[in-house]
Amino acid sequence: MINVEGIKIGDANPFVLIAGPCVVENKNIIFKTAEKIKLICEELNIDFIFKSSYKKANRTSLNSFSGIGDEEALQILADVKKEFRVPVLTDVHTSEEIKRASEVANVLQIPAFLSRQTELLLEAGKSGKAVNIKKGQFLAPDDMQYAADKVASTGNKNIMLTERGTTFGYHNLVVDMRSFVIMKEFGYPVVMDATHSVQLPSKGNTSGGEPRFIKPLARAAAAVGIDALFLEVHPNPKEALSDAASQLPLDELKELLVDIKSIDMIVKHY
Repeated sequence: MINVEGIKIGDANPFVLIAGPCVVENKNIIFKTAEKIKLICEELNIDFIFKSSYKKANRTSLNSFSGIGDEEALQILADVKKEFRVPVLTDVHTSEEIKRASEVANVLQIPAFLSRQTELLLEAGKSGKAVNIKKGQFLAPDDMQYAADKVASTGNKNIMLTERGTTFGYHNLVVDMRSFVIMKEFGYPVVMDATHSVQLPSKGNTSGGEPRFIKPLARAAAAVGIDALFLEVHPNPKEALSDAASQLPLDELKELLVDIKSIDMIVKHY
């Protein structure tokens, strides 16, 4: 089990929601989304960590949107944390980013494509922040023990391991539900990223997606016994500047969370 600002994740505790827009686009969208998610989670009694990337370093095309500027985006995330009193998660891509990002974020996230980067994992561990490592699309679930060991070697065992699909041929991902059982054996909470898992990577100059599979995959993962559910949520996904084809519409979130909580209660007996 780990503890993020009083939120207990793992050890048969109720699932935690990690959710928000893919990337910080502007303050209005971020605040609108954070406020709505918090209200839903308060109503359903679900612990909530707000997620948004302050920048996107991994883009399909040179012309893809990567952010509004690091300082402005980090300040918006700091404002979210203060205004809505929720912990914040954001990605880091290089060791140099960690110091500044950790001044704002409660959880540092290692992107899937960087999940084997030793220096990045070590520096994230040294920050003292909780670290969420997303499983690379090219990795087997048992490979994630080595990524976790790198962070843990710094003395920081506040680690989560996230499934986000495995490369299946060209431009496709699949989720092997055995992954959660395998990764949980390492002693860390496991997370289902139900939105990146439906991506169709690099379809042309952007990534596509099959959002109709978000809810079934989330429900299936809850039945396996995940510790947290990760969702990229946007008020209008079609207009999102990143991951437009794979974000969950904000107005569909509550219905899904009702289902997930019902399943979680059966699996964990609370």
